[in-house]
Formats: sequence, structure tokens, C-alpha cells
Amino acid sequence: MHRQYGAPVLAEGILRKDGAGRFKAFSAGSQPKGIVNPCALKTLAAYNYPADGYRSKSWDEFAAPGAPKMDFVFTVCDSAAGEACPVWPGQPMTAHWGIEDPAAVEGTDIDKERAFAEAFRYMRNRIGAFIALPMKSLDQMALQKKLGEIGGMEGATGEKV
Repeated sequence: MHRQYGAPVLAEGILRKDGAGRFKAFSAGSQPKGIVNPCALKTLAAYNYPADGYRSKSWDEFAAPGAPKMDFVFTVCDSAAGEACPVWPGQPMTAHWGIEDPAAVEGTDIDKERAFAEAFRYMRNRIGAFIALPMKSLDQMALQKKLGEIGGMEGATGEKV
């Protein structure tokens, strides 16, 4: 069975809506499975976030020539914390905002839905803190520190990058 990650799509959906006009959001993974986890889409829809227009894709797509310029790159699944990330063109700021991958939860449908709802809440809290940062008044060092602090918010797991 192929695992279908969910946290990156949740993050993309939240930032797409809550950061509209300020940020463009993309999600990708190190080993895309070819399908977006249906529980991620169901969770986004349940919270009135966009649940369409997502696709499974490799993060290598965003390191290739002609890719959109990234200012920030956040890894959100614990499995990504120890992986070697591509070299991102433009040297964006990076941080690890690890949460447990809700797609890894086994059990009943209710257990899975609960895991996705919890992951959604953690990601929405982090993204809310991120978009509230006074970007123009922070120097790069202070901004990088704040990004790391956001990664340590409630629900943080795994190794900090």
C-alpha cells in the first residue's frame, strides 16, 4: 500500500486561503504517491478551505529551472526532517514545522478523521503565526529565528532543522 501524505496539502490549502494576496502556496513531497490523500481534501472542505486543484508532486519540481521562486520552504512531515532537501533556487528561508503525518494513522475512519483534524489545527495555528509576522520590519536573522519558533508550537514532533 502506498502512503499518501496529508500534512503538506493541508498546509497548502490553509496558506492558499489565509495568505491569499500575500503568499502563493505549493505543496510537494520527496516521494509523491501519485494521489492526494482523500482525507486531506475532506478535512479542508470541512473547514471551508479550498479542496480542489491539488495534485501529487515531487519537491524536485520546485528546484528545477523555470520553477516558481520560493521565499520560504517549510517541511511539515516528520519523515521529511531527516531527508536531504534539494538545493532551492534563490536560497529561500527554510524551517521544519514537523507534525505527525495524519496519513500514517491506522484504525477506524473516525481515528483517521481525528488525526487529520488535529493536523489541520496545528498547521492553521502555525500558518496564522507565520502570516502575522511583521515581515518588513524583521531582518533575516530575526525572521529565521521566528520561523524556528513557529515550528516548536503545540503539536511539534521530530527533529528541528
